[in-house]
Amino acid sequence: MVGSYKKLKKFIATVLLIFGGFFSGFPILWMVCSSFKSNSAIFSWPPKFIDSTASLASYVAVITDSVKVRFFINSYIVSVVVVIGTLFVGILAAYAFSRFDFPGKGIFNSLIVSVQAIPPIVLLIPYMGLIVALGLFNTYFALMLTYMITTLPYCILMMTGYFNSLSRELDEAVMIDGGSRWKALWCILVPISLPGMVSVGMYTFMQAWNEYLFALALTQTTEMRTVPIGINLLMGQHAYDWSQMMAMSVLGSIPVLILFVFFQRYFIEGMSAGGIKG
Repeated sequence: MVGSYKKLKKFIATVLLIFGGFFSGFPILWMVCSSFKSNSAIFSWPPKFIDSTASLASYVAVITDSVKVRFFINSYIVSVVVVIGTLFVGILAAYAFSRFDFPGKGIFNSLIVSVQAIPPIVLLIPYMGLIVALGLFNTYFALMLTYMITTLPYCILMMTGYFNSLSRELDEAVMIDGGSRWKALWCILVPISLPGMVSVGMYTFMQAWNEYLFALALTQTTEMRTVPIGINLLMGQHAYDWSQMMAMSVLGSIPVLILFVFFQRYFIEGMSAGGIKG
């Protein structure tokens, strides 16, 4: 009786997981298939995943259009710089929180956590006014600074948890040998914390790559737009270029997909370790 119940429970769980996977994956599959169709074929009835009109025309139109290519270049520049900047500043802050006791440490920790609870839309208008006043409107720096502000709290919390799990004797051993805390951090602790760094880096890249609200508000010219805004610009006043929208969406998903394929193990390990050991 107990064995039958366990088998039934396992069967139900498997069915639910399959259903959930299909529910989550179907829009992605439809997006990929639609990127090979013409606009008219996308809305044909009955719907087909692939039909006789399938071609690479939409992809060719995207990668041969200098304006659309610029969207991708902008996203890569902003996202890569944000990842590097967030990791550098976040690691330094996390090391300070992990290894030093200073006045107001608990208050700063609370502020870091509370920042993540504030909806970005609440900060949009005052932040945009600040960016304009500083003369940073429609610049890379405005987007980079904005994204770093939103991703640093997560980076600090994750890396603090990682550093807390590492013995202080590692730092002391380096300093006994004549090294500095700087050397202990970058030569010992950072290499050991690679899974946490990969996890934070992937999260930061995805946040910067997919962000839409501030990218729309803080940029004005086509030369400064990122991929999410570029996809939105394909929505014309009287017609939508669905085929190219799907093609740009697929191309925009590839960087994140590659990151997960090659760094999935580090990402899962970093997420679990940083959360539990903190």
